[in-house]
Amino acid sequence: MEMRVSAKRLVSRGFMPVKGESRMTDVVNRWTTPSLYDALVKSELFTSERAEIELIDGVAPALHITMYDYGDLPLFVTVSGEQVVVEATLWSLSEVTDAALFNETVLRTHKYFPLSTISLDKIDGDDSYHMFGALSSASSLQDVLFEIEILASNVIQATEAYADFLIK
Repeated sequence: MEMRVSAKRLVSRGFMPVKGESRMTDVVNRWTTPSLYDALVKSELFTSERAEIELIDGVAPALHITMYDYGDLPLFVTVSGEQVVVEATLWSLSEVTDAALFNETVLRTHKYFPLSTISLDKIDGDDSYHMFGALSSASSLQDVLFEIEILASNVIQATEAYADFLIK
């Protein structure tokens, strides 16, 4: 005896979540930095040689990506817990002519760079501006690839938009 049950019937009886929903008890696959590397290296972005990717192993592994389509722009990707962060260094605070005016301008305009924001971070004793985007570590590979491409494009646009604030 063959028994068929439609997905619609299972959803209506509460046995399956509605499309786009999940239950608190559902197992969610999350990226780690090594698993994301394994998936990205097989993607068209890297197999077509439009970009290069390197896994930097260590206590907190990271991915170093060189975006050839964006002037060899270096990006870094890290996975930490429930978050994937894609980031790029813009420039050092010491390269900005008027930091107060620049910071105010960034706060008023960074929303024009979709899915990205700008931060001021101290790295090795030097204050530097970074642009980054973050997404869930449960995001699809396509979403991660989209974030990488968007961030690269936004870095180029931000560099052009804020050029007048930089020491020439």
